[in-house]
Amino acid sequence: MPALHPDVQALLAMLRAADAQPLESLPPEAARRSYLAGRRALQPPPDEVAQIRDLAAPSPAGPVPLRLYRGEGTAPEARLPCLVYLHGGGWVLGNIDSHDWVCRRLANLTRACVISVDYRLAPEHPFPAAVEDAATALAFVAERAEGLGVDETRLAVGGDSAGGNLAAVLALMGRDGTLPQTALQVLLYPAVDLTQTSEGYERIVAGQPLTASTMRYFVDHYVPQARDRTDWRASPARAASLAGTAPALVLTCGHDPLCEEARAYAHRLEREGVPVTALHLSDQTHGILTMSRLVRTSATILSFVAENLRERWSLGAEGGRGGR
Repeated sequence: MPALHPDVQALLAMLRAADAQPLESLPPEAARRSYLAGRRALQPPPDEVAQIRDLAAPSPAGPVPLRLYRGEGTAPEARLPCLVYLHGGGWVLGNIDSHDWVCRRLANLTRACVISVDYRLAPEHPFPAAVEDAATALAFVAERAEGLGVDETRLAVGGDSAGGNLAAVLALMGRDGTLPQTALQVLLYPAVDLTQTSEGYERIVAGQPLTASTMRYFVDHYVPQARDRTDWRASPARAASLAGTAPALVLTCGHDPLCEEARAYAHRLEREGVPVTALHLSDQTHGILTMSRLVRTSATILSFVAENLRERWSLGAEGGRGGR
C-alpha cells in the first residue's frame, strides 16, 4: 500500500493521542456529537460569502432543511449556477453545519450558488428516507430557481462519502426523467455498493478514520434489511445501466475502504459512455475534505472540484447570468 501523505500521518497521530473511541462503538447520538466536534476542530474558520439563507423544501414527510450560499463577489440579482450538495457521515452522522466550511469554500471558488441539504438520518429514518429528501431538495431548487436566484439550466449534484452515494442516485434519477438532468455529478470518495464486497473491506480494517467496521456500522443503520442493499437507490453500482447519466467527477483515496468500489464505478461510467474525470490520491484517506485544518490537500481538491464545475457550467470570469 502506498505511504500516507505526511499531513495524514500527523492527523492519525493526533487521533491516536486523543484516544478517541471508534464511531462504531458509540450509539448514534453520541457518534453524532463526536463527529460534529471533530469537524469543528479539524476545519479552519469559515470563509465569508456574499449571502447565506436557511430554507426548507416541503415534502410529505416534513420540510427538508436547506442552506443556500452565494459566493463572494456575485451580484445580488444574478441567476447563478448551483451545486446541490449532500453531506457525508454514513447516512447516520453529519448535517449542514458539519459541512458548512466545504460549502462556503465551493461557493466562493465557483462564484456560484451552493445549496446544502439536511436530509433525514438513520437509524431513526432508514433507507430510502435520505434518497427521498435529496430528491425533494433537487426538485425544489429546479422548481423555485427564479426565487432562489438560481439558473435552473446549470445545476449540479455532489457530495462526499454517503453524500456522494446520494448524488450518484440523483444523477440516475435525472437520467430516467424522475428529476432534472444535471450538468455534473461530483462524487467525492463515494459509497456506491452497500453489499460491502469490494477489496477495501478486507484491506482497510484499522488505523484510518473510516474502516470496514465503521462502514458496516453505517450500512447496518441505514439499510438494515440486507435484501435492500442491492436496490440501485442504495447501491448505484447495482443499477442495470449507468449510460446517459450526467458527466462525473470521481475522487478516490488510496487509504479508504471505499476506494476500489468508487474507482470501479468511475471505470464503468466511462465504459458506458459517460464523460468522467477521475482523480485518485493514493496517499490520502477518507474524509479529508472536512479535515482541512491539518490536511492541506483538501483545499487543492476543492479548487479542482470548483474548476470542473465552472467548466461544465461554462462560466466566464464574471460569474453567473446577470453577474457583474
